[in-house]
Formats: sequence, structure tokens, C-alpha cells
Amino acid sequence: MKNRSAYHEFFIDVKYEAGMVLLGTEVKSIRGGRVSFNDSYCLIHKGEIWVKSLHIAEYSHGNLNNHDPLRDRKLLLQKKEIKKIETKLKEKGYTLIPLRLFFNDKNMVKIEIGLAKGKKLHDKRETIKQKDVEREMKRYLK
Repeated sequence: MKNRSAYHEFFIDVKYEAGMVLLGTEVKSIRGGRVSFNDSYCLIHKGEIWVKSLHIAEYSHGNLNNHDPLRDRKLLLQKKEIKKIETKLKEKGYTLIPLRLFFNDKNMVKIEIGLAKGKKLHDKRETIKQKDVEREMKRYLK
């Protein structure tokens, strides 16, 4: 699952791959593709990175122990990477956003997060024009 709006709203500078602390019903919901990135973001609190507002829908066959869809989830990264991210975030204009959620080779849920800077309106128009040109070039090459 990709966060398409992130690529439209931000310039992505650096990408990191991290693990997530999840419950069993959350993993089953992710397998079903029931994830929404709307308004989700990451923040650093006491040397740990947390994902906020990442909506993982409740598992349909879950029982009373089903998870809360909007709970904060801890990301698993090495201390060195967290320090690098923290120094970059102190610079003006950088934010940390989730880009995509996927299963790796070992069937573990991973999340790709990116250090990003916000785009201005004219930048967004430029990227739309670029995509249109690329689409037309592909059409002519077929």
C-alpha cells in the first residue's frame, strides 16, 4: 500500500525502512489491504519513532480483543538512524511521513518512511506536467 498523496505534497529526500510493533489482528487487516494513510505522520518521542493517525481497519473476524484502528504504533529503527533523522528534523521545513506499507521476504510487515520537504503550488503543477509528458511518451513508444 502506497501513500500517493505524500509524493504529491512533498519532495522526498531520504527513505528509511523500519519494522513496526503490531498486534495479530492488525497484521491480518494489513494483509487484506485495509490501511489508510490519510493525515498520518511520524514523530520522535524520547528517542523512539512513532506513527500517528495511520488507520488500520478493525479485523472483520476479530473478537473482543480487536485493536484500536487509530492507535499510535512504534517503529523499530537503529539508534544511529534515529539520531540522523532527529538532526534532519531540527532543520527548517523537514517532516517525517510514512510512504508505504509492505511485507518483506520473510513475511514481516515493514513501513517505508521518508524525510520530506513540503511542495509549493507551482512545484505541484510542475510535477503534474512532468507526469503528463512521461505518459504521452510511453503512449507514443507503444
